[in-house]
Amino acid sequence: MKTAECCDIVVAGVGGQGVILLSKIIGKAAVKEGLPVRAAETHGMAQRGGSVITHIRLGCKFGPLVPVGGADILLGLEPAEALRYAHYVSKGGIALVNTNPVLPSTVTTGRAKYPPLDEILAPLRRICRDVKTLDATKLAANAGNPQAMNVVMLGALSK
Repeated sequence: MKTAECCDIVVAGVGGQGVILLSKIIGKAAVKEGLPVRAAETHGMAQRGGSVITHIRLGCKFGPLVPVGGADILLGLEPAEALRYAHYVSKGGIALVNTNPVLPSTVTTGRAKYPPLDEILAPLRRICRDVKTLDATKLAANAGNPQAMNVVMLGALSK
């Protein structure tokens, strides 16, 4: 059973979005606050837009991987990746999702279609307590650097 000081976070996105950097920032901030941190990352072709996921366990005494259905927060830097890893978020958890998609090559070449955002978010809304969305990519672009989308998501997470 988790204590009140524990928080399990799963960050999902695609290579190039800064998933790993974002996770390191969260981990370092927690260490500075004196919290024990355990983390793990998995990624496919991260440099080529492949799926990237990190597990961050703040204040946890167990292993680095968040159990299925155990994440307090699912931080989705890309909508389809948030849905791909939705099984990690708990029923009482929150999904925070960037609404700006990164289209895979199968979509850009016309071999597949990217689903509408509502079709991606509907299953998430059935899985967890709350789904919060924002176009973090647009906010970062308006601030002068669309590549800072992960920092925008960090700001939203900090709230």
